[in-house]
Amino acid sequence: MSHLIRFNKPYDVLSQFTDSGSRDSPRRTLSDFIDLPGVYPAGRLDRDSEGLLLLTDDGRLQARISDPRHKMDKTYWVQIEGIPDTDAIATLRGGVTLKDGPTRPAKVRRIAPPAGLWPRTPPIRVRKSVPDCWIELVISEGRNRQVRRMTAAVGHPTLRLIRARIGPWSLDGLPPGEWRDADADRRLRR
Repeated sequence: MSHLIRFNKPYDVLSQFTDSGSRDSPRRTLSDFIDLPGVYPAGRLDRDSEGLLLLTDDGRLQARISDPRHKMDKTYWVQIEGIPDTDAIATLRGGVTLKDGPTRPAKVRRIAPPAGLWPRTPPIRVRKSVPDCWIELVISEGRNRQVRRMTAAVGHPTLRLIRARIGPWSLDGLPPGEWRDADADRRLRR
C-alpha cells in the first residue's frame, strides 16, 4: 500500500530529509517532523517558503505531481510589498518574462489576509512607509523561486510565501509542522 501525506512545512525548514550543509549550524529538515520511512517530497518548497508539501513512496505519483508537463495547479498565498495596480495584475495573469524565459499565464487576485493564518517566526520585515497586501497566485509550473521572481518582476517583492494547494490537495486543517495521510486520487495514478 502506497502512502501520500500532506505536510505543512514551516518557514526555515529544508524540503529534504538530510542537510548536506555545514555541520556547524545544522538546519531543520523534514526528518525533524516526519518519521515515515520511504516517503519523499513530490516537488519542493524553498527553505524561506511555507505551506503544503506532498510526500509519497509511489514514484509514479511523485512524478505526476511534480512534473510541470502535467500542469498541476499550485496555489500560493503571497504577501507582497506595495499594492499592485491593474497593470501589474494583468502582467502576472498574462505571463512574466524572466531570465529563463516567459512564464505560463497565471491566475491572480487580491485577497484578504488568509483566515487562520499562523504567525511566522521570525516575522516578516515591515516598513512603515510601504504598505503590503496579499494576493492569491495560481501557477501550473514550478521553476526555481518562480513566484518570488514573478512578483519582483512587476515591482512587488514577496514578503511571505505560503503554498496553499497542489491540485486537489490543500492545507485545510493542517497546522504548521504537522502531517496527515491524504487519500490519493486514483485518476492521478494512471
